[in-house]
Amino acid sequence: MFWAANYFPKSNRVTAIFITFEGIDGSGKSTQSKLLAKTLADQGVDVIITREPGGSVGAEDIRKLLVEGETDRWSPETEILLFTAARRDHLEKTIRPALANGTVVISDRFADSTRVYQGVARADLRKTVDALHDTIIKVEPDLTFIIDVDPEQALTRGLARNSGEDRFEDFGLQFQMDLRAGFLALASENENRCRVIDGNRPIDAIASDVLSIAKAAIG
Repeated sequence: MFWAANYFPKSNRVTAIFITFEGIDGSGKSTQSKLLAKTLADQGVDVIITREPGGSVGAEDIRKLLVEGETDRWSPETEILLFTAARRDHLEKTIRPALANGTVVISDRFADSTRVYQGVARADLRKTVDALHDTIIKVEPDLTFIIDVDPEQALTRGLARNSGEDRFEDFGLQFQMDLRAGFLALASENENRCRVIDGNRPIDAIASDVLSIAKAAIG
C-alpha cells in the first residue's frame, strides 16, 4: 500500500480542486497537509492526501532513488527527469482519477518543488523544468500553500527526523536558504494561486489559517 492511498470518502459535495503544499525541508508542510485533509474529512468532504515524489506505485519506486543516498548521486538534470517521470505516473494513476471522481486532492509537494530545487537552488535550470512541465505534465494546482519558516530551524528539525530520506537536507544550510528565497520568488510570480503562510508559529495557528483559505476555495 503506497502512501497516497489515504482516502477519506464522505458525502458533503464541494468543488473538487487540487491543493498543494510547498516549502523547504522541515517547514512543517507535511504536518499541515495531513491536518487539512483530516479536518476536511471530518467535515464530510471527499478528500485524498498524497505526496511527491511518490503518490502512486511507480512513483514511490522512483522516490527511493531521489531522496536516499549521497548528495552527488544524481546531477540536477537527471533529477529533473526522474521527478518528471514520477510526477507523470502520479498524475495518471492518482490525481486525475480522484479529481474526476469529485474528490479534493491534497498533495505534499508538486511541480513547484522541482522549479525551486532543481530549477533554481541546485542549478540554473528553470527553463528546462518549465519546458518539460509544459510538455509532459500540463497541470497546475488550483491552490498552493507555501509554508515559510526560518531555514536554520527547519534544517535542524528535518535532520532530527532521521528518516533515511535526508539527501536534500544534507546539502546544508545555504541550500535551504536558497530554497526559501526560491519559494518566495515563485509565490510572487503566482499570486493568483500561491498563499504564503507564516510557519514560525504554533501548529494550530498555522492550520487555522490554512483551513480558512482552503474552505473558501472549495466552497
